[in-house]
Amino acid sequence: MSAFSGYACSICGKRYTPQEVTYTCPDDGGNLNVLLDWEQIKADWSPAQIAKSRDWSIWRYLPLLPVDDPGCWGTPLRSVGWTPIYDAAPLAAEVGVRILWLKDDGRNPTASFKDRASAVAVARAREIGAQVVITASTGNAGAALAGMAAAAGVQAIILAPKSAPPAKIAQLLIFGARVILVDGTYDDAFDLSLSAAAEFDWYCRNTGYNPFTAEGKKTAAFEIAEQLSNAERVDRWHVPDAVLVSVGDGNIISGIHKGFKDLYELGWIERVPRIFGIQSTGSAAITNAYRAGTEQIEPVQADTLADSISVDRPRDGVRALRAATETGGAYLAVPDDSILDAIAELGSRVGLFAEPAGATPYAGLKAACEAGLLGANDEVLVVITGSGLKDVRAAMQAAGEASVIEPTLDALRIELEKKA
Repeated sequence: MSAFSGYACSICGKRYTPQEVTYTCPDDGGNLNVLLDWEQIKADWSPAQIAKSRDWSIWRYLPLLPVDDPGCWGTPLRSVGWTPIYDAAPLAAEVGVRILWLKDDGRNPTASFKDRASAVAVARAREIGAQVVITASTGNAGAALAGMAAAAGVQAIILAPKSAPPAKIAQLLIFGARVILVDGTYDDAFDLSLSAAAEFDWYCRNTGYNPFTAEGKKTAAFEIAEQLSNAERVDRWHVPDAVLVSVGDGNIISGIHKGFKDLYELGWIERVPRIFGIQSTGSAAITNAYRAGTEQIEPVQADTLADSISVDRPRDGVRALRAATETGGAYLAVPDDSILDAIAELGSRVGLFAEPAGATPYAGLKAACEAGLLGANDEVLVVITGSGLKDVRAAMQAAGEASVIEPTLDALRIELEKKA
């Protein structure tokens, strides 16, 4: 049975039973933190027991999740997570840190980090008997929901801005979701999805609104700690000095922060790493608040090629801000040109193909090192949140066009001399 015991509002602290609320605090609209029965978990589980699991997915951490086993064996729902971590030693030396790891969540079933959130949200939907799940998305969250819902036999409805990349829209349609494009922004689609969920009694998966999304995303913290640990020492896991995450709505970074806090509460890690949130300068509402020293997050008019983090009003902004302020991390914003450079560098130097939002934290790492926030003694992990195949148009901007020649050796020699 799940150790899920209730919720606590992230703003006022008020607690609720699992039956009292579904999405946000009724008093102030604050995001809800899911509460678990720590004593039950400590009594029944340990890192050593988790390490024995042969389930190489987020479901190896089922004892630390607020849902029961969703079943769906042999489907993509059971293969979310346990994504690889690469040692990027050549890049570490160049940016100026001791160790640099890259966690590639583009390896998830629908090629993004957001499969974690959707898998847990769909599991919750099945538990409560929901027949339809709706979400607003610029692409990745919608694709994740569509894929997980298809695997679980649940209907998905996706509202996306009509500006979303075609490759992402294609994913939604292939997975059988009902896709409706909104002539407006992501925030317009978000507001409409809330109204639709209330009107038609659908379950709403929205990022930064449904508390179970962060519970799925926290599994990345569990994996980081377990994957970086010495397999021979299973009483406690290892964490890097710093973790860098791209930020839009704020739900990924708040979920990762909660995951590390959960492990610390259990005594499974010695400390919570410093967490850095990286935004595009074209969508930097949380960074602006961080620099102003306030938790009052003012909306912006987002304009960035990194569509997955293009958000006017972050829906999980306060918790996202606290992920940095409570851990000694920071927020930085990087221009789109730096994001494109990061895509090209990750691809050509380590063979990792990232979409713009996925490459953003690597661009932020370079900025953090230049600012003296990270340095030669630090072990750093960068979370790559999505595959470059999600946005081929941006990839072509980063890589440039391929040459076209006549099929002769002379033409090839001339072309090779140009590249010399």
